[in-house]
Amino acid sequence: MKPFMDKDFILNSDTAKELYHNTAAKLPIIDYHCHIDAKEIAEDRVFDNIAQVWLGGDHYKWRAMRICGTPENLVTGDAPDKDKFFAFAAAAPKMVGSPLYHWAHLELQRYFDITTPLSEATAEEIWNECNKKLKTLSARKMIEKSNVEIICTTNDPTEDLIYHQQIAKDKTFPTKVYPAFRPDKAVNIDKPDFAPYIKTLAKVWGKDIKTFADVKAAIISRIDYFANNGCRAADHGLDFVPFGALDDAALNKVFKKAMQGKPVTKAEADAYKTALIACCANEYTRRDWVMEVHYGVMRNVNSIMFNKLGADTGYDTVNQHLDAENLAKLLDHLLKNNALPRTVIFPIDPSHNTAVETIAGAFQAEGICGRVQQGAAWWFNDTKIGMETQLKAFSDLSVLGCFIGMLTDSRSFLSYTRHEYFRRILCNYIGELVDKGEYPYDLPTLEKIVADICHDNAKAYFGWDK
Repeated sequence: MKPFMDKDFILNSDTAKELYHNTAAKLPIIDYHCHIDAKEIAEDRVFDNIAQVWLGGDHYKWRAMRICGTPENLVTGDAPDKDKFFAFAAAAPKMVGSPLYHWAHLELQRYFDITTPLSEATAEEIWNECNKKLKTLSARKMIEKSNVEIICTTNDPTEDLIYHQQIAKDKTFPTKVYPAFRPDKAVNIDKPDFAPYIKTLAKVWGKDIKTFADVKAAIISRIDYFANNGCRAADHGLDFVPFGALDDAALNKVFKKAMQGKPVTKAEADAYKTALIACCANEYTRRDWVMEVHYGVMRNVNSIMFNKLGADTGYDTVNQHLDAENLAKLLDHLLKNNALPRTVIFPIDPSHNTAVETIAGAFQAEGICGRVQQGAAWWFNDTKIGMETQLKAFSDLSVLGCFIGMLTDSRSFLSYTRHEYFRRILCNYIGELVDKGEYPYDLPTLEKIVADICHDNAKAYFGWDK
């Protein structure tokens, strides 16, 4: 029986251990997509207790606690932080085989030197030890302790990026923190908050937005602003991949209808979304940015809890809808207009891996390693099996050595252990291929593949190696 989560956790062969300990574990982290608040980095937030940094805003943990029957007051309510921590501790032992269980214990080990399994019986001891260490473990120190080289936050076009500017001026903090452009609210013409958002965008732009041409001009202006603040990535969160076509006159009519609060048809919304995404993609291409596309989430399915708690509280699910033809048509439309940037596609449903990999493979370019590629196993898939499945699909249908690797997609400063989790799974996957005789034991080549996937490919892909 192997020890619980020891130094060789997940590493089941000598080759895997060699690749992880000698290469992967030593590499800095490039977290090219996350939801960390730049304000907390700029102000170097110190958390009062482990519940604040662990449970505040973490819908993964909230979801698990609810499944265990934990009262909502102890999840997102006004119960004392200690009570919330103890409620999570009581639920933790039930999470056998869960990545959440692994993440939690990696965080306890790496940040607090605690190897004791979390449970109701150990909660008091772990609560006290974590809180003691948190007194000197600020947000920046967590980042530095994790050896994070680059962070890309996720930012709405209307944000002023003042905290990114403050961080950039601070030469005492070695980690680079860049914004990533997320124009979803301007794209989603069929959402109820579209018209109010466009009015906010107009205020930030400093001009009235009366036509679709104005929308594009405002968005381009904000892309310029983000570029001046170090941005090299944009992210589009789509319920599904749209595709449609209308001329400018028709798009203006659709836009005006939405601004008047009138419903638009799906065909009208798809055409508007396609046109605005194409406008954005053209600007990304001109600036040599990377476009990320996250799609397929069915959001806020529990209307009672959504009305009570709002969005991003643990009530989003996997939507199995994929119109592969729309994805192919959208990429082809961008390509024909010289507006296809390097693009990373993140499906929420793992059954889409084959379609995404094969479509991505049809849109490559000379001189670019993996110009269009599937992203890391995302959200409900960043499990051990989910990562292994994604790596296998990438190997089967693409070229694994071109993969840009892992991200946290998290709001927590402790979540960099997700990179460690991925790196262990990656090294074990490659090690098993070597042990089975399916790839030669050529250590320099193997080490380069691991280094590329864990760090070097992302640095080159986003242009941070220049």
